[in-house]
Amino acid sequence: MASLVVFFQIGGAVALLLFGLGLVRDGVTTAFGLRLKTALGLGTRTGPRAFFSGLVATLGLQSSTSTALLTASFLDRQLMGGRMSQVVLLGANVGTALTALIISVGLGAIAPALILIGFTASRRERPVVSGSGRALIGLGLMLISLTLLEAATTPLREASELAAFLAMLDAARPVALLFAACIAAVCSSSLAAVMLVMTLDVPAGLCVALVLGANLGGAIPPVLVTAKSGVAARRLTLGNLFVRAAGCLLVLPLAGYFGATLERLPVPITSLAVEAHLAFNILLSLCVAPFAGLLSRGLELLLPEPEPDGEAPPQWLDEQALEVPLLALGGASRQALSIGDDIARMLDLTRLAFRRNDSSPLAEVSALENRVDLRQQQVKTYLSRLGRDADEHDRRRAITILDYVINLEHVGDIIEKGLAANVRKKVGLQLRFSDAGYDELDAMFLMTAETLRMAQTIFMTRDMELARQLIQQKVEIRNRERQSAQRHLVRLREGHQQTRETSSLHLDILRDLKRISAHLVAVAHPILDEEGLLIESRLR
Repeated sequence: MASLVVFFQIGGAVALLLFGLGLVRDGVTTAFGLRLKTALGLGTRTGPRAFFSGLVATLGLQSSTSTALLTASFLDRQLMGGRMSQVVLLGANVGTALTALIISVGLGAIAPALILIGFTASRRERPVVSGSGRALIGLGLMLISLTLLEAATTPLREASELAAFLAMLDAARPVALLFAACIAAVCSSSLAAVMLVMTLDVPAGLCVALVLGANLGGAIPPVLVTAKSGVAARRLTLGNLFVRAAGCLLVLPLAGYFGATLERLPVPITSLAVEAHLAFNILLSLCVAPFAGLLSRGLELLLPEPEPDGEAPPQWLDEQALEVPLLALGGASRQALSIGDDIARMLDLTRLAFRRNDSSPLAEVSALENRVDLRQQQVKTYLSRLGRDADEHDRRRAITILDYVINLEHVGDIIEKGLAANVRKKVGLQLRFSDAGYDELDAMFLMTAETLRMAQTIFMTRDMELARQLIQQKVEIRNRERQSAQRHLVRLREGHQQTRETSSLHLDILRDLKRISAHLVAVAHPILDEEGLLIESRLR
């Protein structure tokens, strides 16, 4: 009975740690999600910047798995190269180790204060404040969970059975590595496994072996999540697993020496498990980063691009469903989402051409625009023939779908006739933006892509809170556009040659991206209008 109580205490402490981790991730995403995504998307022009962006993103999201999935989404849309994406994950691994260091330095006494401050802030309406509040609550719960974990494992540390079990693991360190890997994979967190190891009194060599297992197990969940994603995302997560597995195989025979060396450090930072976790990931990054390009090419050979099957995209406009309004509206909604996917592809291709200074990706943009025009007309014609059984609610939903596809069609026109034309001009004239101007435009591209993804989600779910966030994001985009234009004029007055040559292009691209966002944000208006949260005019 006592052993069962200890088991539930340890399980509850680990569950609280994971719950706090989730709160921090959700809070940071609410407060700074767009800024983190923008920083990650912009931070891949050089190796050091890619490493640092992965580290910072993981410190914010408190999860290397989340960073891996976010990086995989960029990679799937060709917004990031394979080599840089591998460097980003190396930074993410170090970020996880730093997270373990931060929460294990004995800050448990301030946990109640963090929860109190976080609770007060979370009740505010501003997303930055409320999200930060939830993150503070999560951090406080994580610190409390460590105290509970320490108390729960005290009977185990004094039990002779555990001592015998740990002695067996010490004699079979590969088994210990696999044991810790299973714990990390089940928890979907290497951090939780390392924190558990930290509470155990084990020899230095066994401690290192268990930490290695935690690192290996932490790389498994991203591989499973991206198993059905694009080939680029699968290469990324599989490469990270290969890198960690290779590092574990190399360090495991030297685990005893590695642990003894860390114990001889003149100034111990915290526990050996956390120090080994950090040292292993730093050494792994230093050794692998120079060969990230070779690793990426090897993964391309292992997982080549699939041959295009030439099949037409699925169509959801079923003629037989027209007599059943609910089915017809469902099919039209799915078709609208498909049009949105084409718009997302057009935007990604335009940004790719902008970044590479290569107009070849723009050829597909024109073909996609023709398809968007055709599908938009098909949806309008289809909904105009909706059955007589449609009630007022169905007709309002039909109008909402029509408004959305019309806005998407306008966005497609802006991309093809505005953005793509300006990028072609940039490539044809071999114009180069200043570094500051380029970063400002690239950030606007990323923010616009994120706005589109939010609009697609809102159209599908009609979530009021997300609709409110989208409206607030429009204000941020408008402010960014104004600030970028002002900075551009300052550089122009200062006589920057590159700024003078690209002045018209810079302002035109800014304007087009702002117009795209305005069309996309319109999807939130009907939802907020139904709740009485919109005013007729912006005039005070």
